[in-house]
Amino acid sequence: MSVVSSTPKKSLMLFSGRAHPELAEEVAKELDVTIVPQAAYDFANGEIFVRFEESVRGCDAFVIQSHTAPINQWLMEQLIMIDALKRASAKRITAVVPFYGYARQDKKHRGREPISARLVADLLKTAGAHRIMTIDLHTDQIQGFFDGPVDHLLANKVLAEHLRDAYAGEDLAVVAPDSGRVRVAEKWADMLGGVPLAFIHKSRDKTRPNEVVANRVVGEVEGRCCILVDDMIDTGGTIAKATEALLADGASDVVIAATHGVLSGPAIERLSTCGAREVIVTNTLPIPDEKRFPQLTVLSIAPVIARAVREVFEDGSVTNLFDGNA
Repeated sequence: MSVVSSTPKKSLMLFSGRAHPELAEEVAKELDVTIVPQAAYDFANGEIFVRFEESVRGCDAFVIQSHTAPINQWLMEQLIMIDALKRASAKRITAVVPFYGYARQDKKHRGREPISARLVADLLKTAGAHRIMTIDLHTDQIQGFFDGPVDHLLANKVLAEHLRDAYAGEDLAVVAPDSGRVRVAEKWADMLGGVPLAFIHKSRDKTRPNEVVANRVVGEVEGRCCILVDDMIDTGGTIAKATEALLADGASDVVIAATHGVLSGPAIERLSTCGAREVIVTNTLPIPDEKRFPQLTVLSIAPVIARAVREVFEDGSVTNLFDGNA
């Protein structure tokens, strides 16, 4: 007998870093699995150690880690987890990155600058990831930085469903915070029933990050409840100034909707005092109690991730989960 044959067996195993274990637990519950137990700790000098407490040989491994602050620690921990899985003979490793670190550094604005988003993709590949699963990248082109499949999931359905339920019957307008987000805002406008579209024209000093110089509203927003959409809120400066500009231009209300609530530094004060009626984000990043305020609504992205994980594991179609747009 020259050939040995066997019936292929597949096993889905879910692994979680320490950055955002609550989201991983939600995903595990949706999938009806448990997170693989592991020993993970830091040495006195900051080095990270990880060891899985079950055999992972031949498994389909999904490693969930959001790149939240301190971002370099959690990115490194995910790389170490992936390396450990590769060396323990996992069959396929998918890096599930709800928030992709360094995504804003996707191109060079001036000479002698890095393209750090590409570097992160290279690090994941070198560590042993066969596939990346992420949500609402800052720009679509980042998908091309990774030499392998990239499942670019979208949170707009989750956010739009909440908006349709909460603001049914109101005169809405969708507003992009800058001209670069107009195409994304167009999709939002269609999802909300073909409502009018506007955008904020802003100028920015490229040598001073997180600082907006001026805003001007382009489009008709007077008397409308404006849905201000973006992929992330970091320090909140851009979105707060845009909210003030819309209200000054006659908007009846402003609702902010973003996928990633980074909420760094002065973001909480800015968002809670800018005049927005509601600020909606998903839980791609952990939002502790000290970062929450009365206008904030946090929606769970776990069902979206779980459905995509199941489709990948079963060799199904992730694109069909998003009406062919993922």
